[in-house]
Amino acid sequence: MAGNEELNGIQRAAILLIALGPEKSAAVFKHLKEEEIEELTLEIANTRSVSPKLKESVLNEFYQVCLAQQYIAEGGIGYAKELLEKALGQEEAQNVITKLTASLQVRPFEFVRKTDPTQLLNFIQDEHPQTIAMILSYLTAAQAALIIGSLPPEKQADVAKRIAMMDRTSPDVIKEVERVLERKLSSLVNQDYTIVGGVDAIVAILNTVDRSTEKHIMESLEIEEPELADEIRKKMFVFEDILLLDDRAIQRVLRDVDNNELGIALKAANEEVQNVIFKNLSKRLATMIKEDMEFMGPVRMKDVEEAQQKIVGIIRKLEETSEIVISRGGGDEIVV
Repeated sequence: MAGNEELNGIQRAAILLIALGPEKSAAVFKHLKEEEIEELTLEIANTRSVSPKLKESVLNEFYQVCLAQQYIAEGGIGYAKELLEKALGQEEAQNVITKLTASLQVRPFEFVRKTDPTQLLNFIQDEHPQTIAMILSYLTAAQAALIIGSLPPEKQADVAKRIAMMDRTSPDVIKEVERVLERKLSSLVNQDYTIVGGVDAIVAILNTVDRSTEKHIMESLEIEEPELADEIRKKMFVFEDILLLDDRAIQRVLRDVDNNELGIALKAANEEVQNVIFKNLSKRLATMIKEDMEFMGPVRMKDVEEAQQKIVGIIRKLEETSEIVISRGGGDEIVV
């Protein structure tokens, strides 16, 4: 096969996945589009052999790009270049940065993420809700949570809805959202379409805001956009988040869970989740469920997810009736 420098992106990706092995490659495939999976599958199928030297070269390139991405996220391109130059030398560092910026777009409004949220709140609180939603989509969940929690109640749900429904935003649309911001932000707007916002973005924010803000936003969305509210609620608490519950709450949840459903749900759960569940069962019941899990054999992932979702439903119901408390890191989790 050709040397690393002569390979195109698909060929490099195929070699990387071959080097990672089937389990890790399968996990990567879950995050790709159908056409990307088809291209890579075909390329992998056509890759007969990879020399150790080429494999090492591709893995090293992947590591350097990941490192550069991390540095860019922490302090921007200049910061990334400075650190990479110390580690790799000036020429190699420039090559890595060039490869990265050629394949990935640096997120617009980079300076906004470095601005103190309190100062930013003063800057944007009187703007149009769409402008606020757009800016919050570029912030970290913690920064966005602080700002959305400080907005007037009537604006919170509107902004949350706009973030959740935001998909691809054209630079022209961004510039038109609010002319007052155009002069300050237009130089940072990339000329390619950028994916921001979406349901996952607002879920991350709502999982970070205090409970009263989250409740107000969700109640408003349930009235205005019931389908959107349901989609957000489904992602607000996943099965693995049972680790957020204290032992007393877990024991209360388990009282309402069918033992057979619990065994199926734990089939694909990580060790930490399994341990915390078994710790809150009687020794006899824990042993029985472990034995059932061993003897039930392979279980369809669909059945596991359905069982986990039933338990999540029980947790949500108990939280709504205030029988348990889910610690989300907000300021309202003090129990007296």
